Amino acid sequence: MREEDSSKTASTVNAELPDDENIWLEDIYGEEQIAWVKDQNAKTLERFRDGLFDDISDDLRTALDSDDRIPMVTKRGDHFYNFWRDKTNPKGLWRRTSWDSYRTATPDWEVLLDLDELAAEEDTAWVWSGAMVRRSDNRRALVLLSPDGGDSHRVREFDLDDRAFVDGGFDIPAAKTRLAWLDDDTVLVATETDADSLTTSSYPRQARALRRGQSLDDAPIVAEVPRDHVAIFVGSDIRPDTEATDRAVIIDAIDFFNSTMSFLDLADITSADGSLSGEPTAWADALNRVDVPTDVEVGFERDLVLFRPQSTWTSATTEVAAGGLAITDIDAVKAGEIAPRVIFTPDAQTSLQSFTFTRDYLVLELLADVQSKLTVLDLGNGFAESALPGVPANHMVGLGAVDKYDPATANDFWMVSTGFLTPSTLSYGTLGPSDEAAGTNESTIEVIKSAPATFDAEGLSVEQHFATSADGTKIPYFQIGAADAILDGANPTLLDGYGGFEVSRTPGYSPVVGLGWLGRSTNGCTRRRGIYVLANIRGGGEYGPEWHTSAMRENRMRCYEDYSAVARDLIDRGVTSPQRLACAGGSNGGLLVGNMLTQYPELFGAVSCGVPLLDMSRYTKISAGYSWKAEYGDPDVPEDWDFIKHFSPYHLLEEGRIYPPVLFWTATSDDRVGPVQARKMAARMQSMGIENVWFFEDTEGGHSAASDNEQTAFTRALSYRFLWNALTGE
Repeated sequence: MREEDSSKTASTVNAELPDDENIWLEDIYGEEQIAWVKDQNAKTLERFRDGLFDDISDDLRTALDSDDRIPMVTKRGDHFYNFWRDKTNPKGLWRRTSWDSYRTATPDWEVLLDLDELAAEEDTAWVWSGAMVRRSDNRRALVLLSPDGGDSHRVREFDLDDRAFVDGGFDIPAAKTRLAWLDDDTVLVATETDADSLTTSSYPRQARALRRGQSLDDAPIVAEVPRDHVAIFVGSDIRPDTEATDRAVIIDAIDFFNSTMSFLDLADITSADGSLSGEPTAWADALNRVDVPTDVEVGFERDLVLFRPQSTWTSATTEVAAGGLAITDIDAVKAGEIAPRVIFTPDAQTSLQSFTFTRDYLVLELLADVQSKLTVLDLGNGFAESALPGVPANHMVGLGAVDKYDPATANDFWMVSTGFLTPSTLSYGTLGPSDEAAGTNESTIEVIKSAPATFDAEGLSVEQHFATSADGTKIPYFQIGAADAILDGANPTLLDGYGGFEVSRTPGYSPVVGLGWLGRSTNGCTRRRGIYVLANIRGGGEYGPEWHTSAMRENRMRCYEDYSAVARDLIDRGVTSPQRLACAGGSNGGLLVGNMLTQYPELFGAVSCGVPLLDMSRYTKISAGYSWKAEYGDPDVPEDWDFIKHFSPYHLLEEGRIYPPVLFWTATSDDRVGPVQARKMAARMQSMGIENVWFFEDTEGGHSAASDNEQTAFTRALSYRFLWNALTGE
């Protein structure tokens, strides 16, 4: 592809942006900057690292390291694979077992890779990023390891029988790599080779066909995207069935919500000797672009092409609603004759969150007013619809295929059910024909494993409420706390939320929340347990893509209005009061609570702002920020800055205004958001003489400062200790 002229997509840099006295803190690893971080860390830990902090941290670490957790597995061939961290193995073990062994209370695990041993041997603090097992023989895998917990990872080929890295095998240096197996000796890889190989967002823009023994520089570029797009992503559909059509997939991610997908049949680029062609012209000639609007998400399942539009799509033959799901045959796509058949249409309360294929069925995971629902479609019976029953209120149920390519498990599924007060349960089931009279699926489901409770939930209850936002929209939220809570405004309450990128926040069992907040109680004459609240604000995906798009860019303020409406509803109902109400969020959620801090300080008694976006004038120039322009707008375009400046916390601080106590926490090695935004916000507030502004930067963890259980426990304990002190004085 020819790179487009970027000057056509950007206006003159906005000359009206205010001066930034803290821009020096953007040098992440500078000596002076790290000295500033260490000084801030020391002050924060001196203030909050006490006996209660240690108790919380120890409790969280014990729960996260517990041997009683469910070891979730992935089936490949005859083995079930799991990655496991505990106190003895903080970096983790990659291991596998058999089905008969997995069903027992104490499976017999074969350890494939010990990351603690590897880290010691290679003097690198490796963090697990995943593995891709080759399906042809289930013997080789591509193992992804991050050297510091960030998004960049090194890729190394691993022999599962020898339990060792392959001498002379695939070995790709650390980068934000995406790759996929094409055959036993070829991978399709998008990675960093030089400055020209990356987009402005710091992700790969070129895809290469890399053969075994070939250097990256010698691997031919078979596809590329313009530099101002977000990234090129690659994938494949390789099946052990010899009669199946194997395919490669290439995605041009224009921005976070617009993309084009192309695919090719590997047979079309296979030479007479059975090897795959590396000639770019052969790839270009074989590629089939799926010609639909760029905001229609495209997927594949065998010979079906699936479409999920972000906005209503009127094709030549039918209309597909935003958030709906439609299909067509892949041969029709190749012929340029796309006539989608709609198989799911959302309504005002119900949205499609995800879907899973077994061999003969398609299962839709739905949310109805943020309540979980599973619908089964029979592929061989005209997509006849039935329901998987038994999903309890205020719980979430997720479902995934076990291994649709193995005839013995072709229609088997994993089911994980969880709730705010209900530990996760793992079940194993088999889908069957639908009972048309009852509208249910004749499936069998057996509980395989159940996680134990990690906190005392006796006397606690879950309620769902709705607040009314500024424009009249009803905003759902969950309230978890004592069933007999006194509604006099005195309960320490933590409000959580996210509101971005179509991410849905749903019920789930969290030892961190349970031990860190719900398990705390005040020491006064009337003991009060902590109340936790989860707000399902716009910008998320709880009601589908339109719930998200209604709070993007110039409408961004809606998610902050929604969140503040939930805060007011809690206060009006007597659940809490501003002095007893805290809010916490990370990443985009850090931007959310940063706006609560600066726009609604009168509603909150404390704010915990993690790995945040805060300086929206420069976010596109820091770490991966350029890739989020579709969500927030481009501050270098004056028309965009006119609305962005109204939700840029760094620029909303006012002299003389009273702000609640705030803790900014981040991580040095976070290469997604980066630590500099939290640094600059804390520095500016402190220079303004604002009291109770605290800062902590984890010098090891990646995004979310959670590269292992110890770091997760430490940073979350710090957040909870700070919040509890601010609300209760304890």
